Amino acid sequence: MVFIYAGLTKLFTPTVFAVLIDAYGIVPDIMLMPVAVFLPTLEVAAGIGILFDIKGSLTIILGLVVLFLLILGYGIHMGLDVDCGCFGPEDPEVKAFHGLRTAFNRDLIMLAGICFTFGWRKFRGISPKTFTYYFSIYRVVKKENMT
Repeated sequence: MVFIYAGLTKLFTPTVFAVLIDAYGIVPDIMLMPVAVFLPTLEVAAGIGILFDIKGSLTIILGLVVLFLLILGYGIHMGLDVDCGCFGPEDPEVKAFHGLRTAFNRDLIMLAGICFTFGWRKFRGISPKTFTYYFSIYRVVKKENMT
């Protein structure tokens, strides 16, 4: 739910998110808007995938969290006084203070949760479903209703 909420808040205001991305100085100007739309879209899609336990969604979430940790770490290392941009323009961190350490620590906790989930799946032998699995269920239900 966190990724769906965070992605949607950024998708509603991609220009504001592009300004936040630009503050880090790591994305070329021509790529700001595509990145400002692509990243939140990926967050929402992966978040929905996690809700339905679709194969690959947790791996995408892991990749996003690692990417965010690298970017936040870069911002902390460079001493940037910017908002993390995690939850779009209504981010409570914007109103409280400009600090990346809180977001970095929050992402570390999410990383621990992701690692736990991978371990839990392995320990319990849980296999996520493929994307096509849900379409095959739909066809079976539709066939049964027609007969």
